[in-house]
Amino acid sequence: MLKREPIVGDDLPNHPPQNLTIATTGASGAIFLKHLLLAVVRDPRVETVNFIASDSALRVMAEELGLKGRSNLIGQILGSSGGRSFRKIKVQSNADIGANVASGSYPVGAMVVIPCSVGTLARVANGVASHLIERAADVCLKEKRPLVLCVRETPLNKIHIRNMYRAADAGATVFPLIPAFYYRPATLDAMAREFTCRVLAHIGLPQPGAFRWKG
Repeated sequence: MLKREPIVGDDLPNHPPQNLTIATTGASGAIFLKHLLLAVVRDPRVETVNFIASDSALRVMAEELGLKGRSNLIGQILGSSGGRSFRKIKVQSNADIGANVASGSYPVGAMVVIPCSVGTLARVANGVASHLIERAADVCLKEKRPLVLCVRETPLNKIHIRNMYRAADAGATVFPLIPAFYYRPATLDAMAREFTCRVLAHIGLPQPGAFRWKG
């Protein structure tokens, strides 16, 4: 039988990241972003989340999550389920290349781009940092900090595949937005939640209740 079990203490890293950058771009899959944000705002190990959304991401979120405008962005994404803890999320403008996360002196523990469009992938892979998302990612690469790119596209052409290789070769983790099905998720929310648990475990923040395959 498939079971969900809590994460045990010996799996926790010595220094889980306390300061995260989470970015979202113009690819389908806003529900995965929502569940990632819900997880980090509830995780007491995470103190600060710098959140960046591209203009294209705002359009996708409006269509997929029913957002209206840019005011109270985090409140609209998380709703009442976020509670007061969503105050740890600091919204950054993608146009602000002078923001804190644009500098290597700012102590970011890890960065996740979810979903990551192939356009964003291309800019990160080739060092084109004209906006804050790409600059923050570039900083993670040069400072050798964890960078996770949850790429969403299908089918993939050779340009996409080459850019995945370039990004991975530079130090990023290419973590395609491909959910698992072997634990039999009953809802889209359950599927998205489990995927985000895998992403967070990858950067040192394993989540209680995450599914573990027992063989």
